Amino acid sequence: MAKVSEKVSSVIDQSDYLSRDLSWLKFNERVLDQARSPERTLMERLKFLAITASNLDEFFTIRVGSLYNYLDYHKQRVDYSGLREIPFRKALFTAAQQFSQEQQAVYQNELLPLFQKNELRIVQIADLTRHEQSQANDYFDRTIYPTLTPMIYDYTHTFPVLLAKVLIFGVVTQNTDVADGRKILSGDEDDRQRLSFVQIPANLPRFMTFERQSETLFLPIEEIVRHNIKKLYRNVEILAVNLFRITRNGDFTLEESDDAEVDFIDEVKQKIKNRRLGRVVRVETQTVDYGEPSVEWMIKLVKKRWEIDDYNLFEAASLIDFTSLWQIIKYPDFKDDMPVPHPPVPPLGLNREKVADIFETIRERDLFLHHPFNNFEPVLQLLEQAAEDPTVLAIKLTIYRLAKHSRVTEALLKAAENGKHVSVLFEVKARFDEENNIREAQRLQKAGCFVIYGISKFKTHTKLLLVVRNEGDRVVQYAHLSSGNYNEETSKMYTDIGLLTANEIITRDIAEFFNVITGHSLPNRYQYLITAPRNMRNQLIELIQAEAENARQGVPSGICIKINSLEDKAVIDELYQASQAGVPIRLIVRGICCLRPKREGLSGNITVRSVVGDYLEHTRIFYFHNNGKPKVYGGSADIMVRSLDRRIESLFLLADDRVKQQAIHILSYNLRDNVNAYELAEDGTYQKCQVAEGEEPFNIHQRFFDVNWSDVMQARLFEGEHMDKPAPEIHLDESEEHAIANL
Repeated sequence: MAKVSEKVSSVIDQSDYLSRDLSWLKFNERVLDQARSPERTLMERLKFLAITASNLDEFFTIRVGSLYNYLDYHKQRVDYSGLREIPFRKALFTAAQQFSQEQQAVYQNELLPLFQKNELRIVQIADLTRHEQSQANDYFDRTIYPTLTPMIYDYTHTFPVLLAKVLIFGVVTQNTDVADGRKILSGDEDDRQRLSFVQIPANLPRFMTFERQSETLFLPIEEIVRHNIKKLYRNVEILAVNLFRITRNGDFTLEESDDAEVDFIDEVKQKIKNRRLGRVVRVETQTVDYGEPSVEWMIKLVKKRWEIDDYNLFEAASLIDFTSLWQIIKYPDFKDDMPVPHPPVPPLGLNREKVADIFETIRERDLFLHHPFNNFEPVLQLLEQAAEDPTVLAIKLTIYRLAKHSRVTEALLKAAENGKHVSVLFEVKARFDEENNIREAQRLQKAGCFVIYGISKFKTHTKLLLVVRNEGDRVVQYAHLSSGNYNEETSKMYTDIGLLTANEIITRDIAEFFNVITGHSLPNRYQYLITAPRNMRNQLIELIQAEAENARQGVPSGICIKINSLEDKAVIDELYQASQAGVPIRLIVRGICCLRPKREGLSGNITVRSVVGDYLEHTRIFYFHNNGKPKVYGGSADIMVRSLDRRIESLFLLADDRVKQQAIHILSYNLRDNVNAYELAEDGTYQKCQVAEGEEPFNIHQRFFDVNWSDVMQARLFEGEHMDKPAPEIHLDESEEHAIANL
């Protein structure tokens, strides 16, 4: 694959913005870097390699698919890098090819050599004993063979529809007749070759396992099929067999419609089906010899059929599809090779994870949760207790992604069964979770819940829960606001923040917000909420501009933002202006970052770091110094065009001083990490932060399990800042002292 030309590189380097898609590939490089770490066990390293493969699958399905929506329909597109769609495609595929080669190199050169020491081996048929070969052949005959269907393509058969992300054999056969025991070639030389395809079902295990006394052998299913493929082509000469895997365009948008709600669901279902027919954007191939004429003929044919070129072909020197490594990682014999997760600790202010009465606890004070360091249990307890509590009148909730066996769903079903009003805004357009969400939403609807299937052209991405309770002389509302999904499984792997509160201003804002998204009301400005697509961009810009004005007036200023992605040009431009005004800006951006930091005259006061480690960083916190009286927000939104214009999002003000200081503490720790952190340079590359000589390692994915109130109250982001902390609010009561002791 040719390198990017100097002209293209120059255009990219001169741009004030970094390409979203090229930045994403840099993020996946940081994930791959975890697979290189010699401090991790082999199974951990294989896990991160598998994650990079899964990430790359989604990248090609969605981001590259989106690019082809421009290319195929001749629509103009200018990337943030300054490149038009055609040269950008070449630059993007060149970077993707390089990354794919790095994956293969890490696997072959760094991980495979460790297999023997860890008592496992990936083998071929020839490596097996005669008895083991017999077992493999028997497995083919009894289990694999009945599921295989050769699909021929020639002048009498149309090109078959091949599934995305499954292993496929392309088989070139010689067209012959058999007469009197002699092979008789039929037709002209060009007509003798026939191409057919054999798909290996995705519901069969990728590896067949063999237990030996000193090791476990993993035989790939493709090796079993390859060895037995002649059984599918009896009395036919096979000229070439080539394994490949395709990725299709899965990027789609729903058209606005005035039809009934059921039609909207039908449209979503149809779009899901259409993903299976999307244009091919990547072909991974395990070709041994491209010079073999029949292989060349096969490759040429599929390239023409799928309208692709060499940029779309990704050659695997060894294993195709590293996501299959999960079968090895989860193999029972290697369970001890994965580190035992640290048990979650109680939230600050609680001496245990579950309390007798969650309503009483929230009434006493706001409760701040930091997952996975704190358990998700208090949120589940709020829902489950509300479902059974006879004084609870209503439950309102937004859902984006759920666990497969969701306690959230079960609690809502129980609440409906008990006669409570349950309103659920269910986002059925959550990418790749559409089918599960439709299924769960329909379960709730059948149980009597009021279910809304998304809002018109917007995705509902906000995370809000409201419980309305009749407490005798008054009705009290309890709320949960979060940066993460109502998913008890991902809460163990993703870092997120959540707020449990009975604050009347917040609950009134949320009640008003639900009226907006489920009805037709138009609210006045919320007091503690910032919402999208209504005015989030404008309010963020106002907060940034206020810091810039403070800097111009010589007043202390500062901005610190922790998000997943930074892409919106309007907000980036305001951050550039604030930097030029003298505002120190510290950005913690896990993935995509289109802002170019440290460029003289543009962004000299901006630093960007990314934290990639044991947990997926999903927390969103926005901090504005505000002349020593910080404004701090948490929420569901990233600074992306889709978040600000095409999604229903919310940010919530952390008004309670204790809670605000806990959020500041999280940002402070993120800026101190020297184990998982990477710094973004002006040229768009990332450098791993190193532990300096004489410095102790600071790993936030370990340190957050040992937090106490003293650490929290001392956290600062900028020198000279003053925190407004009235003494009565900060005094620790007995339960908090006990909680600290238990930590």
